[in-house]
Amino acid sequence: MNNKTSKKGIIVGAGLTGLTIAFYLKKAGWNILVLEKDGKIGGAMKTFYENGFVFESGANTGTLGTPETAELFDELAPHVKLEIANSKAKKRLILKNGKFHALPAGLFSAITTPLFTLYDKFRILGEPFRKKGTDPYETVAQITRRRMGRSFLDYAMDPFVSGIYAGDPEKLVFRFALPKMWAFEDRFGSFVKGGIIRNREMKNDERLKRATREVMSSYGGFGNLIDCLAKRIGCENILCNASNIQIHPINNKWEVSFNQTDKFIYQANYVITTIGSHALPQLLPFIPREQMQNLNNARYAKMVQLSLGFKEWKGPPILAFGGLIPSKENRKILGVLFSSSFFKDRAPKNGALLIVYTGGIRHPEVMSLSDDEVKQTVLHELRQILQFPELEPDIIKIFRHPYAIPQYERSTEERLKAVDDVQKQYPNLIIGGNLRDGIGMADRIKQARAIADKLIAENL
Repeated sequence: MNNKTSKKGIIVGAGLTGLTIAFYLKKAGWNILVLEKDGKIGGAMKTFYENGFVFESGANTGTLGTPETAELFDELAPHVKLEIANSKAKKRLILKNGKFHALPAGLFSAITTPLFTLYDKFRILGEPFRKKGTDPYETVAQITRRRMGRSFLDYAMDPFVSGIYAGDPEKLVFRFALPKMWAFEDRFGSFVKGGIIRNREMKNDERLKRATREVMSSYGGFGNLIDCLAKRIGCENILCNASNIQIHPINNKWEVSFNQTDKFIYQANYVITTIGSHALPQLLPFIPREQMQNLNNARYAKMVQLSLGFKEWKGPPILAFGGLIPSKENRKILGVLFSSSFFKDRAPKNGALLIVYTGGIRHPEVMSLSDDEVKQTVLHELRQILQFPELEPDIIKIFRHPYAIPQYERSTEERLKAVDDVQKQYPNLIIGGNLRDGIGMADRIKQARAIADKLIAENL
């Protein structure tokens, strides 16, 4: 066991959230340490390069959903360059009755699309005049049926939620899962009105203008973003393969122990956790059992992700963002991204890179299938959906994520209260990560920036 070493801040978890917090704290002059149980940084985010293909093990896209996202790329320039998706491939497809249709992008396409019934098209036109809801636990499915109609739920919101959460709209609470859309109804009485007013507000705010909602990545893959953050933090300030990490409050400070080549003990003024809800019980053994049950109550979608590389694409046109599969279609995949259509150099010239997602809340059994079974299932589905029976990729890479996406269901309220209570009781302990504040890249960066800014302001 080594002698106790002191740090001002210790961050547990070297995913995007943890690394972004560490980057801003280090920039402010903090003496920090990042601990990671795995042998690599970035969490699920890692970029692979093989035979002219560039593919990810985790998130394949992000959105410029917050100014903080654009500002982080500014901070890391020129070493990391923001890549905005090709606007010619922004069309999103929805499968209905075995055929892909473009998701409506405006009022005219919404009332002409075959995705929605005639009755619901009239409901969509009347959405701005519908009464506000009163149930704070209204699910995504309930509010969509109430405001837009059943077919809009089946062929717009359901696949949209599947693409974000791999979840069930009947279980996700709208207020927690889609807070920006919920605020449109809560503040303005309507999704349509809220969207119009929000766009007007953004035009009058130079900083908010940067949240363009465009699909993005970093040139060459998100691995470049992770590697650059690590370099700016300093590799000497990041320890991987740190097992059995435990945190204990001692004499108004924190004692953090972990095993690596030996058992190590550090002291810190502040500790920030950015790991999943499921990993908190071992990390924070001093938290009472009842309180911990609420802290780690998040249900996670299990996901299997496949990267399919084609040296020469001979299938149907794929100049689109990708296709989502509504649960009503009873298929065994959630959706497919046409990655090489909207990001540069993701496949050889005349080739293609497709990313397929399967599993999720509705099909957790996929995790128990062998790689060969997953491969055969996905190829069978794609051949039918794309109407391309000769589809045969040159490379197939499979990535499994047993704790892919936390579900913001009704239990979220108890979890958020538990986080708030623990942080009030222990002011120098911050519980971050995707168990709160959203699951997207923009959400993670925004949370990280908020945590870092608060700590820096408190220590001026």
